[in-house]
Amino acid sequence: MLQVSKVTSKFQATIPAAVRRVLGLKKGDTVAFEIEGNTVVVRRASALDKEYAKAIEGTLSEWLSAEDEEAYRGL
Repeated sequence: MLQVSKVTSKFQATIPAAVRRVLGLKKGDTVAFEIEGNTVVVRRASALDKEYAKAIEGTLSEWLSAEDEEAYRGL
């Protein structure tokens, strides 16, 4: 079954109700995106996903500069 959602100007999208039901998502849940080539799989994030994200969080601050925001704004 194909489900679609429109991306906003802030690059946000609503997860369709059918997808939320299949994944068992509720408000506040976390989702994970697995990228393989040009295919992206969305799934409910596991505890391990959350721990990994927390572990690398401190290494990603270089991407939060005003210069980066300016450089990537149009993407």
